[in-house]
Formats: sequence, structure tokens, C-alpha cells
Amino acid sequence: MPDSTVRIGLVLPDVMGTYGDGGNALVLRQRLLMRGIDAEIVQITLKDPVPESLDLYTLGGAEDYAQRLATRHLTRYPGLQKAAERGAPVLAICAAIQVLGHWYETSTGEKVDGISMFDVTTTPQETRAIGEVSTHPLLEGLTEPLTGFENHRGGTALGSDASPLARVRSGVGNGAGEPVEGVVQGSVIGTYMHGPVLARNPQLADLLLERAIGESLAPLELDEVAQLRRERLRG
Repeated sequence: MPDSTVRIGLVLPDVMGTYGDGGNALVLRQRLLMRGIDAEIVQITLKDPVPESLDLYTLGGAEDYAQRLATRHLTRYPGLQKAAERGAPVLAICAAIQVLGHWYETSTGEKVDGISMFDVTTTPQETRAIGEVSTHPLLEGLTEPLTGFENHRGGTALGSDASPLARVRSGVGNGAGEPVEGVVQGSVIGTYMHGPVLARNPQLADLLLERAIGESLAPLELDEVAQLRRERLRG
């Protein structure tokens, strides 16, 4: 077990927290505490530089203007990029994928530069993707279906350096003409799934934690989580 507190970075919840994705950090902390591992959430707002020394990081969804603020802040304080370069796990939700990409196009047709942690680009789609999504994971270490709630109009195309997180079983996923969902590049994982996604997909939560602490974790048997998954997968 780690001999020090695991520090979970909640990045820009003041602007990248529209859909309650801050709950992912709470899930990560709770799953560590339930195993007797000390953990804390470090909130990083627009008032703070982004530290590169944390154990793992999460970012949530946002609207166009908030995405611009986040992009400027992460460009000015590149601690997230430096952390990913040394292999720290990062979870990016929905609009955070677009901020971490090369560029995204707004609904008015303006292209906004991202920070290029993902080899992806995003353009508006004719129809908004909204509703339940279920996928088959393609990332090594994941064997169980991934589920969540998608709510986005962006269509994200993956470049050669990026891989999909999962293949879509039902729902839209990334859009852009491919039946895939999310993106994986190095230690950074992105998904359009809300929920929060880690509350609905404990295997993904534990994969991030194991990568952060560098060791395997014993399973947690939580009946309420298993019941939620049965309901969502049945639907």
C-alpha cells in the first residue's frame, strides 16, 4: 500500500464542472478510503497554477466560453501536460476532450486551439448526441461494458496517435462517423460519458487508481453499484 496520501487533482471545477463530473474525484477518493488508503482531493481553480506533482487528475465538461477559459489557463500553467508526460493518469470528460485536443470548432464556426494532449479535432454535428450510451472497452485492463450518459454536439475525430477507449454498442459516442467512444493517448483517457462515469464504471475507476499508485487493488463488492450497472445495461 502507498505510504503517503494519494492526491487527486480536480482541475478547474469552477469552469469545467457543468455536468457534475467533479463526482469522479469523489469516487476515486472514496474507493481508496474504503481500502484503507489515505487520499485527498486537490481543487485547482482559475486562481491556482496547475501542479505537476499530483498522483492523478480529473477534468469535467463545460460550455464554449468556459472551455476557452480552461484552455488559456492550462496553456499558461502546463502542470497537467508535464504530469501526463511522466505518466500520471488523467481522466478528461466531454468538453475536456476538446480542450485537450488540437482544436475544436464552436457552433458559430470558429476554430479554437486546444493544448494538443490528444491527437484529436472536434467539429459540430448536425444532431446533438443525448441519452444513454453503452460500449465495449478496447483499453487493456478493462473487460466489462462501459456505460454513461452522453450530452454533446461535438464530433471528435481521432488522429493516428490516439486510440478509442471503446466501441459503441448503443448510443452515439464520439460521432464523426465512427462507432467508437472516447480517446486514449499515453496515460490520458477521455470519454463523453457522464454519470459520473466512474460511479457507473468501477473497473475504470480502479484502473486509474492502480496506475496512480503503481500496484493492484483488491476488488470492492458494492451491491448498490452492481445494481446500478445491471439497470443501466439492461436499459
